[in-house]
Amino acid sequence: MFDSACGSADHLVSRRSMLGNLLAGAAGVGALSQLIHPAVAKQIEGRKKQVLIFLLNGGLSQFESFDPKPKTDTGGPFRAIPTSVPGTHFSELMPFTAKQAHRLAVVRSMFAEKVPGSHGGAREYVVTGRPPQQGPYPWMGPAFSTLLGSNGELPGNIHITPARWGPRADAAFLGPRNASLVLSGGQPPRNIDQPELFNAGQDDVRYRLRTMADQRFSQRRRTAHTEAYQASYDQASRLIRQKSLFDVSRESEQDRQRYGSHDIGRHCLMARRLLEQGVTCVKVTHNNYDSHMENFNFHLEQLGEFDRPFATLLEDLDERGMLDHTLVMLITEFGRTPEIQPDNGRDHWPPNWSVVLGGCGVQVGGVLGATNANGTEIVDRPVHVGEMFHTYVKALGLDPKATWEVGGNQVPIGAPERAAVSELLS
Repeated sequence: MFDSACGSADHLVSRRSMLGNLLAGAAGVGALSQLIHPAVAKQIEGRKKQVLIFLLNGGLSQFESFDPKPKTDTGGPFRAIPTSVPGTHFSELMPFTAKQAHRLAVVRSMFAEKVPGSHGGAREYVVTGRPPQQGPYPWMGPAFSTLLGSNGELPGNIHITPARWGPRADAAFLGPRNASLVLSGGQPPRNIDQPELFNAGQDDVRYRLRTMADQRFSQRRRTAHTEAYQASYDQASRLIRQKSLFDVSRESEQDRQRYGSHDIGRHCLMARRLLEQGVTCVKVTHNNYDSHMENFNFHLEQLGEFDRPFATLLEDLDERGMLDHTLVMLITEFGRTPEIQPDNGRDHWPPNWSVVLGGCGVQVGGVLGATNANGTEIVDRPVHVGEMFHTYVKALGLDPKATWEVGGNQVPIGAPERAAVSELLS
């Protein structure tokens, strides 16, 4: 279950420990109103905001994407090309995304101090806005879907992953009912077909009987484990009714060709389908950016797959009027070193990298921050990962300085020492 080209040990997850973490995370967690401070609950009432997260897993190179440095000692072999925003250039590996630059805001000065050496720790910093040693805290997907709510029938938070990425204990104190539903390899959840032995009416009777038994049991012996199991049964029942949601073949042949037949093309088309059907938060992971060797070949291949479907999805969301209420993020756990290794690789680099966002609440069509001529340091407007987490929350119309209610304690949604980046907000 490793998720990066380096295959380091921190990518391995014990199924038993993961289940234990999920169940333990449910302790003391009840209904949504018990988790969110009343002021926040009132604030989000009636909101229809959605979130689309792209994680380019392993560490996307800023040089080969959004902060090219051609003809320098660190720049590598690729050219910089103009975008739809005059004066802004991307790497030539992203020609389709370059045409969508007017729909995006690019941050070229993202940084994190004291980043753990592992991919997992650095990634957790980015998706929670807090150092992992302070956690666990909810990742963006569970946090946003909990804050924004769902329509009841659909899962609030779905993660479309490459085949090697398994479930994660990403909800922390929000509990397993708010954890990501993982579609490994972009495939529908397993075992959601209704048994042939039962028709729909018989299955409804069985479900009601189980619910009654659960309620009677919970009146006397309610525990984190019983809540976790009940949430799992409830979700399974809803997924059986919504099976067609995951069927990309229902989309037109024209759309399937526009997005591409490779995995990331299918995953982006599925993301559009899920958002159109009302899923609150959709996350798409694309792997193998951990290019310690052959960095240029890796990025030529990976961005060659990713660029067109990402740009197509962005354009489709805008044409459908969905960008008005959908926050789009393109994130990675850190950048790649300016120094090019003898085997044409780039190593991990947390001092500066690039992040892209767009959609609701975002001031698009520009670049924030800058690095020097060869990308070795930030020279304008450093943006900390904790500030970006606040910015994402604020763009959704929420208050990152508000709190969760956890076991009688007030837990800030964003790191209290940080604040949102006002220049990025519309």
